[in-house]
Amino acid sequence: MKKIKAYFANVYDELVRKVTWPKWSELQSSAIVVMVASLIFALVIFVMDFAFKGLLEWVYGLFY
Repeated sequence: MKKIKAYFANVYDELVRKVTWPKWSELQSSAIVVMVASLIFALVIFVMDFAFKGLLEWVYGLFY
């Protein structure tokens, strides 16, 4: 039981005293970067999916 108590005491100590938490403005700018990157990634996947769909329809159209 002492080890569990010491573990949680160390976790609390690290979270309170050793971790540097970002400011609200830094969090907002990071969130915007993540959202824009996610949108670009989703658009790239959409374009690739659309292109492969067209390619496969063309290939299957040759044989059927």
